[in-house]
Amino acid sequence: MGIFKRIKTITMAEINGLLDGLGDPIAMLNEYSREMEQEIAKGQKALASQIFVEKKQSALILETEGLVAKRVRQAKLAIERGEDDIAKLAVQEKLVHQKQLSLYKEQLEAINGQTQLLIEKLNQLKETYNEMQHKKILLASRANVAQSIKQIQKATFTFQTDNIARGVARAEERILLMEAEVQAGSQFSNPLAAHEAEYRDFVNDEELEKEIEKLKFEKEKVM
Repeated sequence: MGIFKRIKTITMAEINGLLDGLGDPIAMLNEYSREMEQEIAKGQKALASQIFVEKKQSALILETEGLVAKRVRQAKLAIERGEDDIAKLAVQEKLVHQKQLSLYKEQLEAINGQTQLLIEKLNQLKETYNEMQHKKILLASRANVAQSIKQIQKATFTFQTDNIARGVARAEERILLMEAEVQAGSQFSNPLAAHEAEYRDFVNDEELEKEIEKLKFEKEKVM
């Protein structure tokens, strides 16, 4: 048994080491859960055996109590019949059974104590297992959130450094092209109209003075 236990210990150590190396906390928790489930199964099996011994001891006590009562009846009947030898033998067996009964009851009390202790230990183990399961759910949720955030951060970093830069460059090129198209359209869409407007807007100083003198002359003539 020592060799097999050592092999099991080495194997479990290797598995746990592998899990630690992988750095997967959820896999580690699952392994711990399986180990605790195995311990609970062994505890339940031990409790079943203990209850069987307890019931067997209780049945032995009942049987012994029946023998004591039977020997008492036999002794009384022998005394009534004047059969002292038979009465003495019945009483002797009755005393032996009584001593056995006392011993059996003490043993049952010890067995009951062991059973109660085993039940308490098993309940503690189950409580610890349930707590670990709840904690595993919480830790699994936290691990998933952390992993999701990590993926988002990674994706965001890649997007900012690559896609956004390329997108801004494309948008800038598009805007420059639109501005160039507008500028080209304003210059070449109707060049004659632009020239006429420029011509119409041009007035020199000489023309302006002549027009003013003309207006003054017309006013004096009217007066």
